[in-house]
Formats: sequence, C-alpha cells, structure tokens
Amino acid sequence: MKNVWMKNISMAVAAVLMLSGSVCVVQAEEAPAVATNKAVIADIVKLIDIAGKQRMLSQRIAKDYLYVGKKVAVSKASKQQQKSIEEMIAAHKVLVDSINDPEIRNLLSFVELSIEDFKATANEPFTLDNAQLIIDLSESMLEGSQYVVNSLKEKVKVKESAIVGKSGKQRMLAQRIAKYYIAYQAGIKDKNTVDQMKAAVAEFSEAHKALMANPANTPEINRKLNQIDRLWKIVYKFYLNIEKGGLPLIVFNTTDDITKKMNTITAMYVELYK
Repeated sequence: MKNVWMKNISMAVAAVLMLSGSVCVVQAEEAPAVATNKAVIADIVKLIDIAGKQRMLSQRIAKDYLYVGKKVAVSKASKQQQKSIEEMIAAHKVLVDSINDPEIRNLLSFVELSIEDFKATANEPFTLDNAQLIIDLSESMLEGSQYVVNSLKEKVKVKESAIVGKSGKQRMLAQRIAKYYIAYQAGIKDKNTVDQMKAAVAEFSEAHKALMANPANTPEINRKLNQIDRLWKIVYKFYLNIEKGGLPLIVFNTTDDITKKMNTITAMYVELYK
C-alpha cells in the first residue's frame, strides 16, 4: 500500500515542474498526461504534513529518552520512543525519495545525520551528558523540519490555513512541554529549561484560544476542543510548576492525550479547509 501511495505522489509531484517550474522531481516516474493543479498541490501538502509531523517526533523521542532515564513510565516511554524513531526514519525516506530541490536535499542530508545521532544516543545509557545531547539534537531536528516545511510551502506557493497551522503545531508543543518538564526533573536545571517550557505553555495557550474562537469550527471540532480546554485549564498549572516537579507521570499522560486529540482535530481542520 505504501509503495502505491508513494508512486502516486511521485507522479503528481513530478507534474509540479510544469506548474511551478522548480520544486520537486521524482526519479523514473512520468507525470500523468492530465493532472490538475489541485491534485498536484494536494500531494505536495502530503509531503508538507510528513515534514510537519517530524517536528513532533523530534520532541517526543527526546522526551521518552529522559523519561526512561528518570525511570518514570519506562515501559510506555521505551515503546513510544522506538516507534517514534521508526516513524521518523520512514518519513525521512519518503521526503528524500520525493524531493529533488538541491537546497532542501542539502538540509535533509543534515537531518539524516541528526537522525543517526538521535537513534544512537537514544539507545545509550542515561547520563546528563547524553540527556543534554539528545535535547540539542531534538532542537536541531525541530529547526530542520520546520525549514523543510517552510521551503516546500514557498516553492509551490502553498499557503496553509493559519488555523490548520496552529492546530498542527499544538501536537509538537504538547510534547515539547513534557520534554522540558522531565529534563528539569532529570537534572538539567538551568534557566533555559525553565524558560523554554514556560514559552511552550504560553504559545499553546495563545493558539488554543485562537482555535476555540474560530468561527468556522464545526460542532464536532468544538466538542473536541472543549475536551482539551477542560483538561488544559487544570494541567497547565502543573506544567508551570516545573521547578517544584513531583508530577512527571501526570505530565506524560496528559501531554500524550493532548497530542493525540490535536492530531485528530488537525485532520478535521484539513478537511474543513480543503
């Protein structure tokens, strides 16, 4: 099924050369005789979504390493970490196989090196040095993935809905909150850890308000956002109390729950704004 899906994307992306003149080319595939602009853009958006999800995975892998090291939710975090690494590697391959723009491919080569370091460090015993390294790698991965997203959108002149963009980023922010919360508890007790965590909470809160106020929300979107809203009003105070700590399992479970719910909501927004 994946090969068929990739072939379809390959054929459609190749057609971009006729429409925008620059961005992506896929080897050994010819564009269909007739390809609408809408169909091509839809397939490019799939690539943008793949690159966008890498942002969340970068934060989740680092978070899981820190949770295992701190010996909290070890079984769940270990399984989630392994799954996330596999998803990241598979997604990266799709991007590499589908994009031939020299600038983006150069960035993807750097990302690939970071993934290799990520995977290696994630399998090493926990130490403060390794913890700091995996946090640094997660920041590089986040920046690189965001660059790929922005470059793809610019090359094909895709302007995603601001609401879809905010919703998708919430998944990453939830994992980022948990990452910095557990990093502090694991011994990385510097000002940057506290500042980054609080900044992620503030950004999530601001975006959540914008999503709640969106007049185009369907009743089902509002219902799901209200579920998050009830939870968020309670748990964000736990997150901000990072220096006190004491609630790592609650933070793990609630941020995972929020990430899962925001993934569903984002898919609903994508359908709404097609």
